[in-house]
Amino acid sequence: MSPPESKAEPEAEPEAGTLRVSDLHVSYGRSVQALHGVSLTVPQGRIVAVLGSNGAGKSTLLRAVSGTLALHRGTVERGTVHFDGVRLSGDAARSVAAGVVQVPEGRRIFGALSVEDNLRAGFLGSARRSRAELRAARERVFAQFPVLAERRRQAAGLMSGGEQQMLAMGRALMAAPRLLLLDEPSLGLAPLMVRRISEIIREINAQGTSILLVEQNAAMALELSDRASVLDVGQVRLEGASADLAAADEVRRLYLGETYETGCGAPDADGDAAYATAASAPSVTGPGLTELGRWNG
Repeated sequence: MSPPESKAEPEAEPEAGTLRVSDLHVSYGRSVQALHGVSLTVPQGRIVAVLGSNGAGKSTLLRAVSGTLALHRGTVERGTVHFDGVRLSGDAARSVAAGVVQVPEGRRIFGALSVEDNLRAGFLGSARRSRAELRAARERVFAQFPVLAERRRQAAGLMSGGEQQMLAMGRALMAAPRLLLLDEPSLGLAPLMVRRISEIIREINAQGTSILLVEQNAAMALELSDRASVLDVGQVRLEGASADLAAADEVRRLYLGETYETGCGAPDADGDAAYATAASAPSVTGPGLTELGRWNG
């Protein structure tokens, strides 16, 4: 008996400005499986956060979306990534052309180049090419980040960490992204600068840019985002509206550093919480879970 004919995988229906990641499996070499069937959606104009500890697969997810996975010797074994109804094939140039631009973890600016030259590098991936368009894009970035205008001729490596983060974000904005991928934007920054970066993320989103935010600062990420997913060892453990996740006991315990209060259900002898308020729990779902208890603090 001959095996049944394999059917071609149907393309996703076009959804204006929507990122859709479906059943994504990613590995590094033959031994490291980084993502196991990850799916998520970023609707147009929204902020979606991805939380998780180190090694959970957050940066791998962004690399798969931005098309930079191959630079890290990673491979998509199964699954798809679509943006605006177009399948992204793992080519970084194609992702940028589609309007998907990443700000990498650690900023990755060109320290020996001036601020202005770093911004010009961000413009290279844009479909626009004229000098007038370059000047217009640069002036928009300077309006968003006045400190960059003040230091436009300074070597980028001499700027503070917060200023370098602004430069990395400004460089990405030079390509006029429709979807901005932010990888740990608060990493290594002082609390005051973290607040400023949060304000900038809100401003960028208010201008119509969708954002996929990977962040270990769970309080910041949940405050900024509309929805969130929690990755754990390459799988989506929890997902839901950010407000509901922020109210869930498990998220507060694991990611916000808070403990259960009297009346909300204390952990039993096995370390499991007896959720006293499950009936009024927020809608937070995950593998093997229905709803998590709600925090009453």
